[in-house]
Order: sequence, then structure tokens, then C-alpha cells
Amino acid sequence: MENKNNVTEFILHGLTQNKTVAKVCCLLFILFYATTILGNLLIIITIKTSEQLNSPMYFLLSYLSFVDISYSTVTAPKLIYDLLVENKAISFLGCIAQLFAGHFFGCTEIFLLTAMAYDRCIAICKPLHYTNIVNKYVCGWLVAASWAGGFVHSMVQTLLAIQLPFCGPNEIDHYFCDVHPLLKLACTDTYTVGVAVVANSGVISLSSFVVLAVSYTVILVSLRTHSSEGRLKALYTCSSHITVVVLFFGPCIFIYMRPSTTFSADKMVSVFYTIITPMLNPLIYTLRNREVKNAMKKLWSRKV
Repeated sequence: MENKNNVTEFILHGLTQNKTVAKVCCLLFILFYATTILGNLLIIITIKTSEQLNSPMYFLLSYLSFVDISYSTVTAPKLIYDLLVENKAISFLGCIAQLFAGHFFGCTEIFLLTAMAYDRCIAICKPLHYTNIVNKYVCGWLVAASWAGGFVHSMVQTLLAIQLPFCGPNEIDHYFCDVHPLLKLACTDTYTVGVAVVANSGVISLSSFVVLAVSYTVILVSLRTHSSEGRLKALYTCSSHITVVVLFFGPCIFIYMRPSTTFSADKMVSVFYTIITPMLNPLIYTLRNREVKNAMKKLWSRKV
């Protein structure tokens, strides 16, 4: 088939066609998005203004919060708007831009979570050498590598999608533009591209999850030699990280570690890693972290 593109815009089906359900969902997602922005901004401000939170772990956490804000902003405002309108159109370039930004921030978050696991592994397994191994210079490189890795991954995904011919139909059964729904609309054989997508997104998600699982297994094994107080503190910190990892990686692996097919459950699963997880991250890290809570109390008392 001739490689041409007759599509100038796509029509998103959104989360639901029921108007009553759409209004309820709209209110919920406005609340979720506001919580995401305010919660992550509070973490960033607290870490940047607190002298106590100057360790590499909090340096990485501040960047994770920034990525969460950005990642949620890629999909949440458009989703909220589409729940209120009949015409859920998005231009072709807008769709490609949303695909690029979503994979860019999503993959950057994956690499940042892996960097945070590395930081905790060194801090708990080699506490005497921690300051020498994980210093500000190393942290800077870890953050830079996370951004670079996210950019490379996103460019690959975008190039795979943009070179496909779209000659109609132009309706996407999703609430945002992603690779699998676009492959379904392409008027050409997409088997090779689908394999490349799984090799790119799926392998990154699965391999990073395996690295994280191994890291936390090593941490849990090494805790046997620590005091009861040290074990409790380490478990509190690691349990927060593990909770975030499971909430984020579980849906990602479900979506991207399979051939280029779409299921009816994909939209609800995608809500977890695009909307829910960025909102829960600040709650998970603050409610289970005494140092962050104390720093927030000091920041609030200074403001008052």
C-alpha cells in the first residue's frame, strides 16, 4: 500500500460515553490532578529549602516529583477537558507530541526509580562508603542519564509511529495517544513495528523491574546484620519505594509487554500509571518518612 497520510486529526473515545459517569470522573480527575500538582510541589519546595534533606535520596526524590508533575500534565488536562465535551479531537501533530511527552517522562521516571533503588542499596549495604560512592557528582550523572534515557526511548517510539501511513479511520479507543492504539489504525502491516515497540518499551519496563527486584532483595538480605532500629528505618524507606515501583511498573508491564493489541481494560489500567501513581507518590513518601514530615512541619511553622 502506498505510504501516505490522509489523517490530519484523531478522535479520542475517552474513558466513557456515559455523560453522568463522565461528569463524576471529571470531578475526580480534577481532584487527583490538583493533588498531584500540590503534593509534588510541596515535596520539591520542602527538599530545596530544608537543610536536613540534603542527602542523595532526597535529591533524586525532588526530580521524581518534578517528573510526576510533568507526566501527569501530559494526559490529565486533556482527559478532564474531553470528559466535558462531545468532540474529543486532537490534531495529528498534537497526538504525536503527546505520545513523545508521555514516553519521555514515563521512561525518565523508570530510570529515576532505578537510580533511587541503587542509592538505597549502597546506603544500606555499604553505609561506610556511601558518601564516597554516591556523591553529588554521581547523583547529577544519574539524573542526567535518566533524562537522556527517557529522551532516546521516546524518540524511538515517536519515529516508529510517525512513519506509519494513516488513511482512515481516525478514531482512537483511548483517552490519550499511545503507540498500540495508533498501530491499530495504521493502514499497513504493523507486525515489525509492534515487535520493535515491545522490544523498546516492554524490555525497558521488565528489565528495570527485575533490577529493582534484585536490588531490594539484596537490601532485605543485608538487613539481617543491622540493629532492630536500623532495620526498621531501612524498611520504612524501602517499603515506600517498593510500593511506588509496584504501582507504576505493574500496569506498564501489562500494557507494553505484549504484541500490538488493545484490550478494553487498557484504559483503566493506564489510569494507574498516568494519573493515580503520580498523585500517590507524594503521599507515600511523606506519610512513611519521618524526616520529610518533620521538614514540612518546620517549613509550615516558618511560613506561619
